[in-house]
Amino acid sequence: MGELITVDDPADPRLHDYTDLTDVELRRRREPAEGLFIAEGEKVVRRAGDAGYGMRSMLLSRKWVDVMRDVIDRSDAPVYVVEPALAEKVTGYHVHRGALASMQRRPLPDPADVLRAARRVVVMESVNDHTNIGAIFRSAAALGMDAVLLSPDCADPLYRRSVKVSMGAVFSVPYARLETWPEDLTTVQDLGFTVLALTPDERARTLDETAPHRMDRVALMLGAEGTGLSTRALAAADTWVRIPMSHGVDSLNVGAAAAVAFYAVTAGRPQD
Repeated sequence: MGELITVDDPADPRLHDYTDLTDVELRRRREPAEGLFIAEGEKVVRRAGDAGYGMRSMLLSRKWVDVMRDVIDRSDAPVYVVEPALAEKVTGYHVHRGALASMQRRPLPDPADVLRAARRVVVMESVNDHTNIGAIFRSAAALGMDAVLLSPDCADPLYRRSVKVSMGAVFSVPYARLETWPEDLTTVQDLGFTVLALTPDERARTLDETAPHRMDRVALMLGAEGTGLSTRALAAADTWVRIPMSHGVDSLNVGAAAAVAFYAVTAGRPQD
């Protein structure tokens, strides 16, 4: 059972994991280097634990202690109980969901290991917006994609905003990071995946024409918001695919486009 510890000093070193959560650049460097990530909110904290991530500590306002009692009882991690105003001083924002947990990261698997049992894979290039990362993971989980591969410059799926937007779906879809881009796409192709590049380019075939749901193994490649896939990534793909648009709309937000494309890729597959 985790020990309940009341803390009334925002400078208490035991709260170090939770300091300056709104400083994106600082947290982006600190969290991977220190081997932690922050789970925010009751559901996300529970899902992180259920996915097997170890808990370093919890930060709770008093009224959330009873709500999280079962989680506290299953863990040996310390539980720091604070007033809401103190939590805001430490984190830099109003923690309206009341519950934060510092979780232990795990080493990322090798891409080949992630791909071995997969048939439907998402590949992201330079998606560095944490909201988009979270939305894509949530759609990937909901629509039956088996795994996610990230280019070296994609944002961290375990950053607090990504985890929150995904509602913890980042814990349920296996993912790995490619080291060399786009050269490592050959690893994907060598394992029998057809790499489909999603682009609004008129030269691309529509998803209906391509019928990716009938292919044996598919890797759907998505680019960053605005810029889309790079020339090199497009050149490395096997086929370009697009979502037909109406009313003069030329593209969708990458999160919305991903959901549409995932449905086309997984149509007819049994869901868990």
